[in-house]
Amino acid sequence: MSATRPTAAPPAATGPATSVQAMLEAPLSLRERKKLKTRQAIRREAYRLITAQGYENTTVEQIAAAAEVSQSTFFRYFPTKEDLVLTDEYDPALVSALLARPVDEPFLRTCREALVGLMRELLKSEREELLIRMRLVNDVPALRARMFETANDPQQLYLDVLTRRAGIEEPTFGMRVTAAAIGAATTETVLRWARGGGTEDIADLVDRAFAVLEGGFTDL
Repeated sequence: MSATRPTAAPPAATGPATSVQAMLEAPLSLRERKKLKTRQAIRREAYRLITAQGYENTTVEQIAAAAEVSQSTFFRYFPTKEDLVLTDEYDPALVSALLARPVDEPFLRTCREALVGLMRELLKSEREELLIRMRLVNDVPALRARMFETANDPQQLYLDVLTRRAGIEEPTFGMRVTAAAIGAATTETVLRWARGGGTEDIADLVDRAFAVLEGGFTDL
């Protein structure tokens, strides 16, 4: 297993809060906002170290020291080093965007509009960090394997939203198939973007992926 070595360093956390950051902080209490910023600081230092010395050569001890937290604090936020890469703060924002769309709108259209919009916002301030994450997932086998565990599987998010929109507790077979297709399509999209070094527009790639899904795979 070889460590990835991204060429670009993650952006520094300076300047006014971005619209994405404001969106993440809006529903949080002051205590929860502090936790969010600590979590982000730990991850930012981790990516800085990984950029310089590779994933395998970067230890939890080094990350904690760079972020000026104890190792026990690190593990309160991230149970494992893999979780630091595989988890993020964006799921609540995506869920809110999905649930804000019209209930009678086809779900593929709902996801297409919400995801493309969120991606365009993320690209304004989080592009390099997102690229580092996706390159790590693409290049490190342990991360690829854990990505599809239940806690990290993108399929579950879409399944939860589908059942909430329908007002039911147990998803139908059709919902499971739909969520599986969307999860696989979005995963393949971000990994393609990472493999290409981020040269393509990821928002456009997401839009193209949903065009394939909405077209019923007729234009392949």
